[in-house]
Amino acid sequence: MANIRPFKGVRYNPQKIDDLSTVISQPYDRVRHGLQDKYYDQSPYTIVRIVKGKEKPGDDERNNVYTRARGYYHSWLQEGVLMQEETPALYVLHQTTTLADGTKKTRKGLIAALELVKFDEGTVLPHERTHSGPKVDRLNLMRATEANFGHIFMLYPGGRINDLLNAAIDEQPGFEMREMFEHDVVQQFWPVTDPDVIQAVVEEMAPRRNLIIADGHHRYETALNYRDEMRAKHPDAPADAGFNYRMVTLVSMEDPGLVILPTHRLIHSYRRMDGAEVLKQAKKYFEVTPTADKAALKAALAEADPARPRFGFYDGSYTSLTLRDPAVLARLLPDRSPDWRLLDVSVLHELFIERVLEIDKKAIERKENIEYLRDPQMGYNAVDKGEANFLLVTNPTRMEQVRTCTRAGEKMPQKSTDFFPKVISGLVMMPIGYKG
Repeated sequence: MANIRPFKGVRYNPQKIDDLSTVISQPYDRVRHGLQDKYYDQSPYTIVRIVKGKEKPGDDERNNVYTRARGYYHSWLQEGVLMQEETPALYVLHQTTTLADGTKKTRKGLIAALELVKFDEGTVLPHERTHSGPKVDRLNLMRATEANFGHIFMLYPGGRINDLLNAAIDEQPGFEMREMFEHDVVQQFWPVTDPDVIQAVVEEMAPRRNLIIADGHHRYETALNYRDEMRAKHPDAPADAGFNYRMVTLVSMEDPGLVILPTHRLIHSYRRMDGAEVLKQAKKYFEVTPTADKAALKAALAEADPARPRFGFYDGSYTSLTLRDPAVLARLLPDRSPDWRLLDVSVLHELFIERVLEIDKKAIERKENIEYLRDPQMGYNAVDKGEANFLLVTNPTRMEQVRTCTRAGEKMPQKSTDFFPKVISGLVMMPIGYKG
């Protein structure tokens, strides 16, 4: 069962921070490409100073990004910049955006403390493979601060939870803000402290299983590791100890506001073959079709048949690659489910990246030759400047593919999904320390 509960969240004090937009941020793994400096410039109290602090020359065990994060957290609490809820609360997050085609979508989320369970119990399911590096980093931050700052974005089987929460926040002003990087997204946030509403939501969520981690696999696995550490240190701690829970944002799988964007692959520091030789080798598995320009490539991807995955290749010229025979993956990977074998990212990784480019799974795990991009233009620019070899342009994974693969027990390749918008950091934080 999915055991959620309210918690006494730590939030920015609106009496101290006039504009909450200046202190919130993207999740830590999105704070890159110069964003860190921009967040630092926005406010001396930006959450980035905690979730993705700057390294300094001379950092050691006593003074480093994690000890500084702890210092910011405690000093901001003492100054009243951060305040803790007086009573346990659930939190509602609405994120509204207008897509490129003019469609407006609002995704409705519930922020709660979720009891941690291992994946084999079937309540929480992963859908992607993970890298090892981020888990070490997040564990160090958790040890230093004894708090959750970022969210785990989870999908749950639908029900009437949104109806219960909509009634609770109706005509309540809440808070409205815009995060710097995804500035077009309107973020609306409400604490919910009514005990009757909280009880009804907790009971409605309880019987659910197969909650899918949409974003935050590293954070969930890190929370399990931290929980196990704390249980070893405090074997007599009660079941409701904070470290047995993780702050999550829950969204219904039937939410009409769910949007998945593609994640493109930029290949760099690659010396085995040039573009012409790569395309020659690719003909073993793919129909290789030159396209006139970027617009033509985009159109070709939009017209792809789901039964024959297609992706784009750019090395200065534009090419579309379409899987010749779906049966090839059945022959190469008979133990994988048919749904997994037809994922665009599975075809891209298993056939093109590993067999054509000959970049193995361990190198991908270490991210030796690969970078993941939401914005393909950054990749086009990198190739044009000679900073990268090739850009692989992908179609987005579909929500039904996430559901079917996860239920089959299949983990997708890394960065298979990019749910948009991101659940931002800095709205609320959850203390998880235990004094014994």
